[in-house]
Order: sequence, then C-alpha cells, then structure tokens
Amino acid sequence: MNIRWPRLLTPTHLSQIIRNQKNPSTALQIFNEAKFKYPNYRHNGPVYATIMDILGNSDRISEMKEVIDQMKEDSCECKDSVFASAIKTYARAGLLDEGISLFKSLPQFNCVNWTEAFNILLRIMVKESKLENAHLLFLENSYGWEVKSRIRSLNLLMDALCRSNHSDLALHIFQEMNYQCCHPDRESYQILMRGLCEDGRLNEATHLLYSMFWRISQKGSGADVVIYRTLLDALCDNGQIKEAVEILSKVLRKGLKAPKQCRQRLDLNQCNNGENIQSAKGLINEALIRGGVPSLASYSAMAIDLYSEGKLGEANHVINEMREKCFRPSLNIYEAKVAALCREGRTDEAMKVIEVDMMEGSCVPTVGVYNIVVKGLCDVGKSALAIGYLDKMARQVGCVANKDTYNILVDGLCRDGKFVEASRTLEAMLIKLYWPSIDTYNTLIRGLCSMGRQYEAVMWLEEMVSEGKLPELSVWYSLVSSVCSNAPWNMSYPDLRN
Repeated sequence: MNIRWPRLLTPTHLSQIIRNQKNPSTALQIFNEAKFKYPNYRHNGPVYATIMDILGNSDRISEMKEVIDQMKEDSCECKDSVFASAIKTYARAGLLDEGISLFKSLPQFNCVNWTEAFNILLRIMVKESKLENAHLLFLENSYGWEVKSRIRSLNLLMDALCRSNHSDLALHIFQEMNYQCCHPDRESYQILMRGLCEDGRLNEATHLLYSMFWRISQKGSGADVVIYRTLLDALCDNGQIKEAVEILSKVLRKGLKAPKQCRQRLDLNQCNNGENIQSAKGLINEALIRGGVPSLASYSAMAIDLYSEGKLGEANHVINEMREKCFRPSLNIYEAKVAALCREGRTDEAMKVIEVDMMEGSCVPTVGVYNIVVKGLCDVGKSALAIGYLDKMARQVGCVANKDTYNILVDGLCRDGKFVEASRTLEAMLIKLYWPSIDTYNTLIRGLCSMGRQYEAVMWLEEMVSEGKLPELSVWYSLVSSVCSNAPWNMSYPDLRN
C-alpha cells in the first residue's frame, strides 16, 4: 500500500484519499491507520460517512458494523444521513432487523436529529409491507424531539394504506394530524384524494376537497389543480357529470380564486352531456387551466400529472396552451415527458425532446434527463445508440456523466450481447473513479468468455479481485470452459497404459 501521507492530516484530506481507493479493504486500512500515524488526529462525521458509504456500497456488512461501533466510542458529532445510509445497506442485504436495531441504538450516538433515518426506515418497512411494524415504529418515535417533522412519515403511512385499498384508515390518520401538532400539506391531500377516489369513496373525497378551500387553497394555488382533477375525473367515471360540473364551479370560485370574467367565459354546459365521458373530462381539465389565473404552477402540475398517467396527447395539449400564454415549460415537465415516452418505448420521440424541444425552449438538459433516455434506449435494445450520449454529455458544459449513467450503459450493452463495447465503457467508468458492482463484473466476464475473449476476461477478473470483490462460481466455470474449448486437444500424447 503506497500512500503519500501529508505532513498534516485533516479529515477532509483523509476523505479524499480513501474515496480514491478502488479496494474497500485498502480504504478501511488507511482509515484505521490514520489515527496511529497522527496522534492528534481525530475522525469526524464526514470521514465516518465516507468510509461507511464505501463499505456499504461494497456490501461489506461486518466491516461497516465495526466502523459503526468505533463511531459510537469516538462520540463524534454525526448527521443522521450516515445512519440512513447504513439502514438502506442493511435492508438491501436482507438484514432489516439490523437496521431497526441500529435506529433504536441512536441514543448512544452523538446525533441530535433522527428525522432522515426515521423516514428512511419507515419507507423501507412500508415498501416491504410491514405495516404493523411501521405503525409501531411511528408510535414509539413520533413524539420525541429528535424527529423534527412528522408530516412526511404520516404521508408515508397514508400512501401505504391507500395503495392497499384502506383509504378509510388513511382518512383516520389525516383527521388525527392536528393532534400530532402538524398540519396536512398539499401532498397529504393528493395522496388521500387519490386513495378515496380509487376506493369509490366519492362523498368523503368531496368533503376533503371542500376542506382544502380554507386550509391550503386560501390564496388560490395553481398547483392544486391536480388534486381537483382527481376528484372531478372520478365523478365523471362514475357517471356523475352534473355533480362534477357543480363542484368545478366551486373550485374555480373558491379553490383557484378565478376572476369573475374568466368564469363567465367558460361554457360549462357542454360538460353536462353525459354521452361522452372522455369529452367531458377533457372539457373539465381545460376549464381548470383556463378558468383560473394562468400560472406556471398550474400548467406544470397538470402537464406532469398527465404525463405520469401516460396521457401524452392531453399533456402535449396543455404544453401548447402553456406556450401560447408565454410560459416556458420547466425542466420537470421535460423530464416527465421523456420518462413517459420511454415507458411506452417511444425512444425516438424522447431523444427529440432532449435534442430539439429543450434546446429551442432554452432549457439545458441535466444528467438526470440524459439518464432517463439512456435507460429507455437500453431497455428497447438500442444500447449502441445510447452510448453516444456519453460524448454529448462530455461536450455540454456543466453536465457530467455520473455513476448511474455508466452502470445503465454497461448493463444495457451486456444485455444486448455487446460485451466488447461494455468493456470499453467500463474502462472509462474506472478512469472516472466509479467502481462497478459485483454483478456487473460477473456478467461482463461471462459474456467475454462466451465470445472466446479470454484475455479481456482474465484482465477484468484481476481488476475485480484487486477491488476486493469475489467472483461467482459461474464466472470460474465460464473461464475454465472457455479456455478448455480453445485448447489444442488434437496434440498426440504418449500412451500411458504402457
């Protein structure tokens, strides 16, 4: 281990050193050795966060546990994001009980805010359908001063209940929020409104909408149109178009605070014809946009919601009207449109959004938008086309391909059988100091062996081992099989029977 130690070591410098190590064992060795080389040096929270992130990404659970114990003994001040990351690592490894134990031991650490770790653990438990345990965790920890905000955790519980068709229980949680000393936000209303409508509880959904008028819509926020639209669409689907029109009038007057002259210009009588429900829903959506005071928030909320539902035609209509009102689509709208197109396999149109629409709209694509279209191309077997985006990102100022970009590309190229191109991309990834997962190495080595490229396969095997990663047994079988298939078996050997 050749490390050039500085004359004076700071935690920031040590973080940089260990982050640049490709072998997690080497990084841990340097981390431990620093205290002995510099008697006056002390690890701080960010250094612990760096080494735990390295060990967690490498699934080195036992070493990560040792570092956590050491952090407890040092009693250095640390953010709860460190524990949130460790909890995610435990959950990924199928050790959720370890994550719960770590959270319960937080009083032993010098950490005064547990909000992020609490919400991460709650989210994981909800995702794994451990609703009773999640509820118990909330009851045990929601009253302490260490958890600063309860609204996010309550929204998580309501969302989980709504997804499992228990919107009645979610409504109870909503009604208890005031007793928890917190007030429902726009997300609370959106979650519960969608859950009640999906369960057919339209009367309760209507009362919920009316409560919005005096709680969060007192100033007529354009972003609320998504919540209003959820109920109005559900009423139309249930054949209650007349009721939907009546509520729409109240929404325009009380919810969106639409000027009287704007409301008078809208002919809502067209909606009363129950012959075409889709037509009525389209007219209602249009009224929600045109009836209120035009704003970027209302157009954005409506377009993003429509794209998320896969209603591309309606969303595009909203964007066209938005442009007519001299509003420019935001980055979030373009991102939602690209994601919607990729979900439907319309990758050519998704590429056009980035390369034409965003440029004409003076909106600079981010690495997040690029990653969406790169993944979309890889999902439809166009990884060779996707790899060209590495050059495009390199030429764009302020947009650098990240670890996710390279992982998506390498995995996509391997799925398409383009192992040579995947090998080159992985090499570029390592130059950027992004270390791939064990699964990526295993897949690439097996693929190179299947092509008879044993030399490259062995090179990547050596790289893999140098990073402290152990190949699967199937990798060794592939190497042996590949080497044996190319062996000169036609050579004459002496007869050993004599």
